[in-house]
Amino acid sequence: MSTSTDQIPHALADSTAGLDALLAAVGQLTDEALAGPSALEGWTRGHVLSHIAGVGGAMLRQAQAAARGEVVPVYGSQDTRNAEIEAGSGRTAVEHLAVLEGLRDEMAQAWPEPGSPLWDAPSGYRGGPLSGCLLGWWRELRIHSVDALAGTLQEVGYETWDDALGAHLREFLAIRLPAGVAVDDVEGDPRDVTAWLAGRVPATPLAGDLPELGPWPSAVPAR
Repeated sequence: MSTSTDQIPHALADSTAGLDALLAAVGQLTDEALAGPSALEGWTRGHVLSHIAGVGGAMLRQAQAAARGEVVPVYGSQDTRNAEIEAGSGRTAVEHLAVLEGLRDEMAQAWPEPGSPLWDAPSGYRGGPLSGCLLGWWRELRIHSVDALAGTLQEVGYETWDDALGAHLREFLAIRLPAGVAVDDVEGDPRDVTAWLAGRVPATPLAGDLPELGPWPSAVPAR
């Protein structure tokens, strides 16, 4: 089992690459496309992009607070979080790009260098260290990029989840399985198993009778 510290260099690199790829894709979409339905029921693509920006901003604040020696809440409240997602959902493509580009630039300055003791600093996310905030951002960005772009000409699939992310997601999400069932007990391509564990529809249906999954292992509700 990898520790969060071991995963920091790759999580930094892959989350940066993932955000760059999302920016490039959104730059090719129209306002009308962003108002269309995403892969998440009840949410437009704009809602998903607003959620990505909100999660990123929350994790950015965790990094900034850690640098000051402070611990701050991830979100002010659930109502505030929901209101911010709704308010941002109607942004134009240009506005979404501006928000996400600003987030990318601020994150590049805020995340500590690999090996920094700040990664072990306490955070307001899941009662864990700052390293967990980076891993949370990595998960949310990569999963929701698929959700946001589904059905567009810029659509990406689970093949954008590399082996390291897949292994991390399966480890993180294994708690959703019933007692006595292990991830390795689920037959199928690892990426399809990962997508299913994340509550998504696999590219190739999984074989056999699948158990009912438990809730998402998060201190805050997730889509």
